[in-house]
Amino acid sequence: MDSTVEIIPFSTNLAVNFAALNKAWVQKYFVLEPQDEKMLADPEKYYINEGGFIYFALFNGEVAGTIALLKVTDSIFELSKMAVDEKFQGKRIGNVLVDYCLTEAKSLQLEKLILYSNTTLGPAIHLYEKYGFKEVPDFESEYKRANIKMELALK
Repeated sequence: MDSTVEIIPFSTNLAVNFAALNKAWVQKYFVLEPQDEKMLADPEKYYINEGGFIYFALFNGEVAGTIALLKVTDSIFELSKMAVDEKFQGKRIGNVLVDYCLTEAKSLQLEKLILYSNTTLGPAIHLYEKYGFKEVPDFESEYKRANIKMELALK
């Protein structure tokens, strides 16, 4: 892992960073949906208080990216809201965030991780495939922009 990247857990003062990072990428490629608005306005309510986690990547002390683990069931979590600030892209921060979440998921003894994405986001899909995520056919999502569901069995 790059010694200049540090992963830290959610704290209330970082909620604004969580929202800003995610709004930036969603609005660049898609439209902010009502579910985004709710979750980004109160990540503590929708993630932390429901048993999930939010992490941030610091690059030389500056918030560079974020990722969340949203609790679906006791044994299944959704890899959610991964975003890396454009000025930090290309520094493998997405890899560090996914690595960290996989380690956490295994320590929580989860059965699987799921995620929803869009196939137009080629680098993200490639990243997920690199970690072993496989496409799930026939799925439903709260997000109009989601045209692919992927999962990774951990057990």
